[in-house]
Amino acid sequence: MRKHKLFFAIGLALPVLLGGCTTKQAPLVIDSTSVVPGTQVVRKGDVIALTGTGMEVGQKLPDTNLVDAATMQAVNLGDWRGSVLFLSIVPSIDTRVCEEQTHYLGEEGDTLPASIRRITISRDTPFAQGRFAEEAKLEDIRYLSDYKQGAFGRSVGLLMDGSELLARAVVLVDKQGVVRYIQVVPEVTHLPDMAEAFRQAVALDQQP
Repeated sequence: MRKHKLFFAIGLALPVLLGGCTTKQAPLVIDSTSVVPGTQVVRKGDVIALTGTGMEVGQKLPDTNLVDAATMQAVNLGDWRGSVLFLSIVPSIDTRVCEEQTHYLGEEGDTLPASIRRITISRDTPFAQGRFAEEAKLEDIRYLSDYKQGAFGRSVGLLMDGSELLARAVVLVDKQGVVRYIQVVPEVTHLPDMAEAFRQAVALDQQP
């Protein structure tokens, strides 16, 4: 698999090719803080309310249907028991920060135990998710779409008012279907602390 280098250090710029020439963009910021689902996030100074019922650590993951990009079938995460679920939730996989978050999950996530299910959730259509997976060569991740009515986003309090996209977050669910870790990134343009989430996921996987 093509190795996508992540520059997870403040102060480093990420080179990208735009229009055939190399330019430097501002460094991506990793945020280790979190806000509560169902409250609000910020995007470049603009406050955005999070609609829906805010989930909490210790609660069961709500029963809502998502569409599997690979099969186009409805899936209910509440039915997936017996494995730790690593939910990487992004506004849109076709944006720079979401792409970096998904590459980290797909590439660095290869170091996680195979028993941990790595899942990217967004409101992109299943077709867009499938195209991204193929082009990025990240087909070992499960892609689930909340594109229909945003029912998943509302059920966990992560649907952003106005854009109706999902807020950036990482959620870990244990083998019994209970939410054990939540990071909702306060500033939507920042990356979540994926390394910390990996550590938490490994610890959960070691529990019976």
